[in-house]
Amino acid sequence: MSEISYYRLSAYYLPYQQIKDTFNTGTTFDQIIKTYSFDRELRLLVFDCIERIEVAVRTQFIYHMATAHDNAHWQDDKAHFITPYYNRIGRLVDPFNDFQSIISRATSARKPEVFIKHYTNTYNSPSNPPSWMCFELLTMGDLSHIYRGLRNNADKKSIANYFEVHPTVFTSWLHTLTYVRNICAHHSRLWNKDLAIEPEKLLKPVGPWLGTRYQNNKRIFYFICVLRYLLLRANPGNRLKEKLELLFAKYPEVPIQYLGIPSDGNGNLLDWKNEPLWK
Repeated sequence: MSEISYYRLSAYYLPYQQIKDTFNTGTTFDQIIKTYSFDRELRLLVFDCIERIEVAVRTQFIYHMATAHDNAHWQDDKAHFITPYYNRIGRLVDPFNDFQSIISRATSARKPEVFIKHYTNTYNSPSNPPSWMCFELLTMGDLSHIYRGLRNNADKKSIANYFEVHPTVFTSWLHTLTYVRNICAHHSRLWNKDLAIEPEKLLKPVGPWLGTRYQNNKRIFYFICVLRYLLLRANPGNRLKEKLELLFAKYPEVPIQYLGIPSDGNGNLLDWKNEPLWK
C-alpha cells in the first residue's frame, strides 16, 4: 500500500491502541487497511447523498423565490437580502453582493458556461440571467450562505417546509452539509470523527425520527440520520439504508461504533435499523 502515506493511515490507528503507540493484541495491518477502505466507501456514499440533497435544495429555492415574488430575476433585488454586517471575526457578511460577484465572474469569464453564454448572446436586458440559471453557479456552501442571507423569514420557512424542518434547524443542517461535503471532497476521514460543525438536533420531527438515545450530534452517524431524513423528502426512493447495510456487512471487522452508533450500556450496539427513521 505504498500509495497511502504513513501519516494518512495513522489517523485510523487510535481505536486500535488502548496504550499509546502500541497496537492492541490481535490487530493486523490488514484490519487498518480495511478500516481505511471502509471510510473511503463511506465518504463516497455520503457524498452521493449530499449531491442529491443539494439539487433538491436548489430546486426548492428557485421555485419558491421565483413564484412567491413573481420575478425570475429576484436575485438582483437587494430587498430580498439582509443588510450587510461584520461578524464576530470581522468578516463582512454580504449575501447579495456575494451572489452578484459569482454571477459577474460567470458572465465575464473567457469561457463561460454554455447556458450563460447563450443568455448573454441572446438577451441584453436584464443583464443577469434568470435565477434558475444563476443558481446552477452556486456551490453547497453558496446555497447555505444565500439561504442564511434571505431577509424575509417567510421565504426561509417556505423553503424549509418542503424538508419538514424549522428554518433554524435547516440553516444549521445546510451549514453541516457544506462542512461534510468538503470533508468528502478533500478525501478526509469521516470514521471516528467529531464534527467541528455539528447539525442542530431535531427536537420536533415531522414523521419518523430517532429515539432519545441517538442524540450524539457530534458524530457522523447522527449526520447520516440527517441525510436520511432529508432524502425521505427529496428522494423518497433512495436506497441509503440498503447501501449502509451492505457497507457494514462488507467490512465486519471494522468497529462501526466509532461512527457514533450508541450502545445499550453493556457493550452491545443498538439496532439502528429498527429506529422509526430507518424502518
